[in-house]
Amino acid sequence: MPIEIKELHITAVVSEGDEKIPSAKDRQKMKEEIIAECLEQVMKILEDKEER
Repeated sequence: MPIEIKELHITAVVSEGDEKIPSAKDRQKMKEEIIAECLEQVMKILEDKEER
């Protein structure tokens, strides 16, 4: 039986602040960290499936 969503409430908080925009080097480092973490989690899932 399909579910129909009649209302969707989205709340966002936008702040003006002293947040520093990361440099290209910092963004690259963050991407590499995210990729490494994703790869680690995928490998863990695959290992868990092989054990079954």
